[in-house]
Amino acid sequence: MIKWGLTLLLFTFSTAHSQQTIKILSYNIFHGEQAYKKGEPNIDSVAGLINKYKPDLAAFQEVDSATGRSESIYKVHTDFIAELARKTGMHGFFGKAMDYDGGGYGEGLLTNKPARATVKILPTPKGGEPRALIYIDYPLSKKKKIVFAGTHLCHQFEENRIAQVTEINKTFESVKLPVILCGDLNFTPDKEPYRILSTAWNDAAILKGDPQLTFSVDNPKVRIDYAWLKKGHTFKVVDVQVLPYDYSDHKPVLITLEIQ
Repeated sequence: MIKWGLTLLLFTFSTAHSQQTIKILSYNIFHGEQAYKKGEPNIDSVAGLINKYKPDLAAFQEVDSATGRSESIYKVHTDFIAELARKTGMHGFFGKAMDYDGGGYGEGLLTNKPARATVKILPTPKGGEPRALIYIDYPLSKKKKIVFAGTHLCHQFEENRIAQVTEINKTFESVKLPVILCGDLNFTPDKEPYRILSTAWNDAAILKGDPQLTFSVDNPKVRIDYAWLKKGHTFKVVDVQVLPYDYSDHKPVLITLEIQ
């Protein structure tokens, strides 16, 4: 009996030890400006949000890097992600989708551990604003990694969004690691891009059973900000919160996951 009890204890410890909990934030930050207070910076508010909730990983959309627009808001050319990393003690990565106003515009990631980022430009067959996908290999532990990705899909053309989710599926189809994709995807769950993405991914809010509206912050009517979990891996969705902050025109989404 003693030997059996010891074996059970070791098995229980091993199972618990192999599960890791991570917290993830996804936020469209309206190029670093308070959406309803023109000319007012929001970086300190966003940094305060991060320091309060302490995500391990964060994905940001509508990110300016050293643009004339950022200078008009902050009175100096500002690399938003680098400055946000400094204010939070995290590691920052910028994924430029396009040149804009003397600098760059695109996606940003923050992580609480060092990593290396890859940036991929997504297709825009109908034209319109360029879009990017940024992703990293994130070390959960010395022996386990996941892939964390962020993107912001086309707001203008459905054909572009379909091409972009198709490209995202292709990008990660052969990846063996667990993959988490976050961002403002500019489609609702009743649209074709959602169906295409759902062939390879699970919608974290649906898994949790409590999807909430994310846009616009002053009068939420749609859910277009998501966390997606690549199928074929063991994710437990502990919590999905749409946070009540008005620093942008989108609400921030906070996701807590257990990964086996």
